[in-house]
Formats: sequence, structure tokens, C-alpha cells
Amino acid sequence: MTNFTFQVAEDPTPEEAEKGRVLFAGETDFLKGVVAMDGMPPADRLEVCFAGRSNVGKSSLINALTGRKSLARTSNTPGRTQEINFFTLAESHYLVDLPGYGFAEAPVAIVQKWQRLLKAYLSGRQTLRRAFVLIDSRHGVKPVDEEILSLLNKSAVTFQVVLTKTDKLKKGELDKVITQVSTALQKHPAAFPEIVLTSSEKGIGIPTLRHIIGTLV
Repeated sequence: MTNFTFQVAEDPTPEEAEKGRVLFAGETDFLKGVVAMDGMPPADRLEVCFAGRSNVGKSSLINALTGRKSLARTSNTPGRTQEINFFTLAESHYLVDLPGYGFAEAPVAIVQKWQRLLKAYLSGRQTLRRAFVLIDSRHGVKPVDEEILSLLNKSAVTFQVVLTKTDKLKKGELDKVITQVSTALQKHPAAFPEIVLTSSEKGIGIPTLRHIIGTLV
């Protein structure tokens, strides 16, 4: 068990928010989709990855961060992303979109392939500074999320929970979810002790997340 007290990440100062905005205002492009470790791009820059179960709003969050409406593909078909997608951010970062997990209708063989690739990536990528695990604020941490949290723990990858779609909840409901998530994270030593509240639709938390990514070294 950790002794961390999990808190909601504070909004950045105007100066900090501007630095984050400038970073994400730089050139952002899709680099490649990877289906095996030998297809990984050179580990020559800092990278952060985004993980989340299908339909959590991962593509929408990446699009909101970069200000590009269709950079990451959004789809009404969960589990469409079946590879690790690399995006370049300026000349300094990779943004990495991991395959959505927990999609019950995906064939078992495909799910197993995703899991093997995910484990290899998380344990073998020296330039990975943080994983952002997206949790739907309407549901909190579910058993399928525990699988990825445990995998990140075993891989010794620092991860930070990002609650999505927080605009859909009233404050009392959101407070309950934050408590539930905080309790679930207590048993994961690799968890960073701040939770980011976001809404891609309303722009909530986007400056905060940009600032966090921009300060990683």
C-alpha cells in the first residue's frame, strides 16, 4: 500500500498555461502505427503514452490537447485502434496512443496480441516518462482498469489518472468518484499522487495536462 494522498491537480498559473499552450501549438503529426516492437521509432525524445478502455474518450482528449480535431481517430466502434500510434509533438516529444482495452467483442487472439505488445512497450521503452490512464468519471475504476494499473506497476512506469467527461457529473457525484479512484490507487506504488479532471468537449483540464506534460524531463 502507498501512503500517498491523492489530490486533484491544480490549474496552472497563466504563465505555466502559456508555456503548455506554446508546446502544443507546435507542429504535431501522426508518425506511424506500430504492431510489433521492431517497428518502434527511435527512442530519441521524451514520450508520454495514453491508455484507457474503449470509449473512454482517449482520441478526443489527444485531439483536444493538440488542437487538431482529427489527429487521433475517433470512432463509434470501440477497439478500432489496434496498434500503438506515435505522434510527434514539436521536435521534443512523442505522444503515444495505446490500443484501447476491455473491448469484449474483440477476438481473444487479438486481445492477447495487444496485451503482449503493450507489456513489451511498457517494459522496454526507456524514454517513456509517464503513462496517463484515462478513467471515465461516470464509472470510476472498474476491474478492467485494474489490469492496466497492475501492468504499469509491474513495469515500474509512473502513471497518472486522468478522469474524462467530468462535465457530465454534478459536484457531489464527481467527489464520490474522486474518492473511489483515490482508494483504488492506494495499492499502486507507481501511481502519481495527482488526478487530472478533464472534459475534451468543454476544454476542462486541457491546460493542466499540457502543463504537466511540458514539465516532464
